[in-house]
Amino acid sequence: MDDQPMAYTQDQLTALEKALARGEHRVTFADKTVEYRSVDDLKAAIREVKRGLGTTNSACQIRITTDKGF
Repeated sequence: MDDQPMAYTQDQLTALEKALARGEHRVTFADKTVEYRSVDDLKAAIREVKRGLGTTNSACQIRITTDKGF
């Protein structure tokens, strides 16, 4: 089994988000159809794709401290 993360596309994310907005549990992209059991499963898939694309909404804070100068 390959340990490489799945390469997602913006089109896949768009298809998932459209399905969620329409209240559908079935998403078709290219020649593959996936049916999610619940809205929570669909939302988890959206989070995973966003994570893979690097488009999560989480904030990152970096603090730099020094003892001398500055």
